[in-house]
Amino acid sequence: MSIRELREIAQLEYFGNSLSHWAIAVALFALLFTVLPLVRSFVRRRLRTATAGRSVAGLELFLTVQGRTTRLFLLMVALWAALRWLVVPPQIYRALDIAILAVTWFQIGRWGTALMTQLLHVRQQAAAAAEGAASLNILRFVGVAAVWVVAFLMLLANLGIEIMPLIAGLGIGGIAIALAVQNVLGDLFASLSIALDKPFKVGDFLVLGEEKGTVEQIGIKSTRLRSLSGEMIVMSNGDLLKSRVRNYGLLYERRATFSVGIVYETSEELIREVPAVLELAIKAQPKTRFDRAHFASFGDYALVFEAVYFVLDPQYNAFMDIQQAINLRLLEEFGKRGIEFAYPTNKQFSVNLPTPAVAD
Repeated sequence: MSIRELREIAQLEYFGNSLSHWAIAVALFALLFTVLPLVRSFVRRRLRTATAGRSVAGLELFLTVQGRTTRLFLLMVALWAALRWLVVPPQIYRALDIAILAVTWFQIGRWGTALMTQLLHVRQQAAAAAEGAASLNILRFVGVAAVWVVAFLMLLANLGIEIMPLIAGLGIGGIAIALAVQNVLGDLFASLSIALDKPFKVGDFLVLGEEKGTVEQIGIKSTRLRSLSGEMIVMSNGDLLKSRVRNYGLLYERRATFSVGIVYETSEELIREVPAVLELAIKAQPKTRFDRAHFASFGDYALVFEAVYFVLDPQYNAFMDIQQAINLRLLEEFGKRGIEFAYPTNKQFSVNLPTPAVAD
């Protein structure tokens, strides 16, 4: 077959396009749809090999985004390139254009969620592990929702739909919905505030008015505490932030105060020794910082001494162990010196009155 005959065959038209254009479009589609997935796998494999055993934030971000690229998107890229060589009827072209736009913005949404998830994962690794498991989930939920809303609105805009009237309509409807679910929205924004401000995290011990317990879960609507007696306390995030929260999980040292009382019959010499005995008993314990010890007051039935010290361990059990050791030391030292602890007593005094003389 001569070159002239081949040219004549190439110029033959099928469905409004020459055979040569059909051949180029099909070849380009097949090439791109075959090569693009191979390139994606090759690049991913080489980067994994090159950074084996190392953690590179930018590379991890790139690999995460690349891993969320779908074959459907690659198919649409190949189809879009192939259509550049063909003349397609307006109805078919419009339908294909809509499909390509829909898949493209769907893919952009997946990339956005992948970026959001990876960035929060990096932040979780930099922060405390318990913090990331709870509060960052709230940020992830809000961020992913925002990405998909933006992607959907941009798709509508690219399809020629006026989104401003839609946004205005959604705003009016949103006011009505917000009034109907204002408590739920209040809890949602409160959870977002907890995630950003971090007043507490999972594992912290909180006191909220009469309620106290350890934080087990920080949800989108509520926070759950495990009380000292074992039951679960569920509080809405809105109510929780309205309360005065005492967070013992952020305690780095504990101030402790205790008093002892000795009997009034104690000699002045021994009374002067008591503050020094208290100081020695406190300093003998590890993880303590002595502050003061004084003869504080005259009680109803005892001479009252007050001591203040700091426990350099935030754990409550550690504080109680130290206080117990101090008390035992005081019992020993007071016993050696003959100093008696006072306890509520009543003393009765009797007086023998002289018998009046009887007149004769």
